[in-house]
Amino acid sequence: MPHTLVFASLAAFGLALLSAVAGFGGGVLLLPVFTALFGLRAAVPMLTLTQLSSNGSRVWLNRGELRWSLIAWFALGAVPCAVAGGLLLAHAPPAPLKRLLGAFLIGVVLWRRWRRRPRRPPDPAFAAVGAASGLGSALLGSVGPLTAPFFLAVGLTRAAYVGTEAASALVMHLTKIGAYGTGELITRQVLLYGLALTPATLLGAGAGKRIVARISDRVFVLLVEAGLVVAGALFLIGR
Repeated sequence: MPHTLVFASLAAFGLALLSAVAGFGGGVLLLPVFTALFGLRAAVPMLTLTQLSSNGSRVWLNRGELRWSLIAWFALGAVPCAVAGGLLLAHAPPAPLKRLLGAFLIGVVLWRRWRRRPRRPPDPAFAAVGAASGLGSALLGSVGPLTAPFFLAVGLTRAAYVGTEAASALVMHLTKIGAYGTGELITRQVLLYGLALTPATLLGAGAGKRIVARISDRVFVLLVEAGLVVAGALFLIGR
């Protein structure tokens, strides 16, 4: 429906802008909105489609700083687990998945409040990071806030961090798209909305970057975290 697309585009723009200011996961913020509008099984692949262009552009812009060894180890664990998670999403009953989503959203906030920077992991350890990320992302759309500390722990900064993390996510998202297609989750509606919402997401991220220096991000972070907790609680107690 046109009005649903307009509302979803506005939400995608606003939440992408907010995430650019707050400094973490636009995908995590968008998932509850997409789930409310389209249902969880449509929301997760739709969100994956909107993330392809965002991650792809970051890879291209930072292509000279990529850490290929980390990307390869991450993909080794992420690809099979993303396939398994995508097939599970297609066949698992939606109610337990919504409970899992609710716990995940609240867990993101707790992780941000109490996380400790992990010790510097060896490159092969990213196979385990990729495996957990692939399974979680296939089921829940985005787990970037939980995996980012591991990329930072190996000393990646600026372009190297942005590009390497985006390349790892891009491999995972492409794998998820294949798994969702096999599980018949990439419907015409999902494809249409996913592609239509991509420009709004990119515009929101760009606008957020331009205003981030002009306003206090602390208030935004608190509001975002409060929103995640409320959304998580609604998923946990809902039917």
